[in-house]
Amino acid sequence: MLSQEIRRRFLKYFKEHGHSIIPSSPVVPHDDPTLLFNNAGMNQFKDVFLGKAVRDYKLAATSQKCIRAGGKHNDLDNVGHSSRHLTFFEMLGNFSFGDYFKKEAIHFAWEVSTKVFEFPEEKIWPTVFEKDEEAFDLWKKYVPEKRITRMGEADNFWAMGETGPCGPCSELYFDRGTKWGSGVSPKDDPSGERYLEFWNLVFMQFNRDASGAMTPLPKQSIDTGAGLERLISLKMGVDTLFGTDILRGLIAEIEEVAGRKYEEEDKILAPAFHVIADHIRSLSFAIADGAQPSNLDRGYVLRKILRRAVRYGRMLGLHDPFLAKILPRLVREMGGDYHELKTAEHRIAEILTLEEESFLRTLKRGGNILGQIIENAQKSSARQITGEDAFKLKDTYGLPLDEILLIAKDSHLEVNLEQYQILEELAREKSRSAKTSHEQQAEENLFQDFVQQEGASRFTGYTSSEEKAVIKAIIVDGRLKDRIEAPAPASIILDKSPFYAERGGQVGDTGTIHTLTGRFAVTECRTPYQGVIVHSGHLEQGSLKKGEAVQASIDTARREAIASHHTATHLLHWALSQVLGPHIRQAGSLVAPDHLRFDFNHHKGVSHEELRQIEQLVNAKIRTDHPVQAYEIPYEEVQKKTEIKQFFGDKYGAVVRVIDIDFSQELCGGTHVRSLGSIGLFRIAKESSIAAGVRRIEATTGSAAEALMYAQEDLLLGAAHLLKTTPLKLLESIQVLSEENKAHAHELKTFRRLAVAKLAGDLGAKITKVGAFDLLTAEVQLDAAELPSLAEQVEQKYRPLVLVLGVRSQQRCQLLVKVSSELVQKGVQAVALVKEIASCIEGSGGGKADSAQAGGKNPEGMEKAFQKARECLLKK
Repeated sequence: MLSQEIRRRFLKYFKEHGHSIIPSSPVVPHDDPTLLFNNAGMNQFKDVFLGKAVRDYKLAATSQKCIRAGGKHNDLDNVGHSSRHLTFFEMLGNFSFGDYFKKEAIHFAWEVSTKVFEFPEEKIWPTVFEKDEEAFDLWKKYVPEKRITRMGEADNFWAMGETGPCGPCSELYFDRGTKWGSGVSPKDDPSGERYLEFWNLVFMQFNRDASGAMTPLPKQSIDTGAGLERLISLKMGVDTLFGTDILRGLIAEIEEVAGRKYEEEDKILAPAFHVIADHIRSLSFAIADGAQPSNLDRGYVLRKILRRAVRYGRMLGLHDPFLAKILPRLVREMGGDYHELKTAEHRIAEILTLEEESFLRTLKRGGNILGQIIENAQKSSARQITGEDAFKLKDTYGLPLDEILLIAKDSHLEVNLEQYQILEELAREKSRSAKTSHEQQAEENLFQDFVQQEGASRFTGYTSSEEKAVIKAIIVDGRLKDRIEAPAPASIILDKSPFYAERGGQVGDTGTIHTLTGRFAVTECRTPYQGVIVHSGHLEQGSLKKGEAVQASIDTARREAIASHHTATHLLHWALSQVLGPHIRQAGSLVAPDHLRFDFNHHKGVSHEELRQIEQLVNAKIRTDHPVQAYEIPYEEVQKKTEIKQFFGDKYGAVVRVIDIDFSQELCGGTHVRSLGSIGLFRIAKESSIAAGVRRIEATTGSAAEALMYAQEDLLLGAAHLLKTTPLKLLESIQVLSEENKAHAHELKTFRRLAVAKLAGDLGAKITKVGAFDLLTAEVQLDAAELPSLAEQVEQKYRPLVLVLGVRSQQRCQLLVKVSSELVQKGVQAVALVKEIASCIEGSGGGKADSAQAGGKNPEGMEKAFQKARECLLKK
């Protein structure tokens, strides 16, 4: 593949010239909050250029994965509408950190352009900053002076920001010829169509201060960038980036998945192929590097990209999740150089499918309305989506404004923003005037009145699992009751309670509240208002009344399991800091009786070796049986103790509770074991990414951890038994089986090819004369993917011929029409014929004059379609 060859030859050249080959940094810059995505090759070296970091090399070369789909650099809404915009691209670059400068950079650029890229010398046009005489003189050694173009600051001067490192640029352009314009230099070609820029050399020469004054940098540096896709388009001589090898390969895969033919000149459907081919790369690389579609920041940008791909997919007849079907082609073509794609393939496919399913549900709810809104806007003289319709899409179906604007642009429409903003402000006012629902307000008022009259409930569960208490209130359907009779769902408030109410990630206790004559099962415990502990459940027997003395008892076995998982959460937090670094911060947690879930900030996935180390550290601490202490201290004192972990965003009172395990101290109001040994065993069940820069670990303790261990052991033994081997030789057996499967797959492919060839010969008997034409119609038992090959063989064998083949798959079917070129000249068009007969199978189709396809959902209509084809030919 040419892309792979050029990428590797570029890096090989610079390695031979003393450069360190640095792997691409992730497209998700976890350690740089100023960027949504890495959008240039120099991003990973920014601190080096700024003098904030030093590497053990002065020269570097990279092929950097880049995404430009958000923030300052955003090409998202241009993809599909232009031939040169992509959201994902690769940037080849060479860098010098205070070593060589202009002379060497220009020499390298010329030699790589002519010997590595193998561009004709006469096609290369350098540009320089209009005041950069040094660069102008250097280029004169390689090209005639008339081909060196001086450009202004807007085009040929680079700056990292308003202040800081900056310097002139020298850009290399490729002259594509008079077909693309009449300009005689890059300066005379404002559209950039004839003279296509393919490499930018930045001479990082000055430091600009707040006044605008520039002084020479002590270490002048080089930063270059050449877009790989653009280079390949020039090498292949294709008109658009989507004609390059990787993107055209993805388009071929989309053709297979959609059953539609890609035609570059098709202004209606070609953009759909372009959008999907581009967007699958951005989504896959971003997810592989730790991002995930969400409603925040870069996750929100990814969600927009995915939804745009889905909307364009519907134009190709793709109404079910399809992106994961294209993913394997991407992994095959780019996974060799970017192994993270292979590693994360399953997770990428899962996330893509879940997101598609979610959006398709949204479209199902509002799709008809969305289609109607677009249709109405296209018919209007203003070609505009009204503010009222835009607000309806946002308010009813959750489509944010920028996504509505993107939909509008893709449909060549505008949005009445003024009217939309008026409606948005009215909605805000309405929301402010009704902050809570009537039910919420009633509940809040009820508990507020209760605390004022009865005082706060007192929690006694740190030291007791049972408590003699008095019923202070009974609530049924949001109203206070004096008495309840079984059976009855209700909520009860006591003057004091051993029940831990759900908070801080720990689930609430369950248990019973009972007397000699009544028994109430507590299934949920919460604190909806400060100072109130609400026990919700149902009265199983007897009756209870306000003011009655009761016995409140928690489920002690469940509480102990919860306490075990909560203390283990603290141990896990400590172990993560030891293995991954002190930057680890809790980002959420759940403590339940059968498992724990711990979310934390970390910029990359946790390896198997790291997880094993974390697990071993936790279990080593459990075996020490160290006591777990809990005490209260003033929050003011905590502020002076940096060793005590506290969680930003949580609200703390004047006095706080500390859980102290000697090596780990955290502010925590939850329940814990008395000593570490009672946890028993700790096992990690799963580690995953849940958002950009946020990882999740799920784990179990005690008997639940034993159950997980035995389940994994049973799985291993079961797999070994199926393969008739032992667990220790399982991998060896799987390898043998894999090789056998490959051999069988090859044999099957050969067999299928021969079967198709035989079928092509057998079908000749079905040819009939229809008017002046030979017609062959047949339903065949093949995979839909084999239809084109069969049709090609039949047509070549019996031409001139009109061929209509059909195949069914579950509840769907597919038709393929092929017409010999001699008959096309006589007016028989495959695309016209397929459109005539597609309605018989309740489908639609398209294609070219000599070959066309249609998909439908009524296989029973296939014979009717064949008959209609005969009728159409009789009219010719």
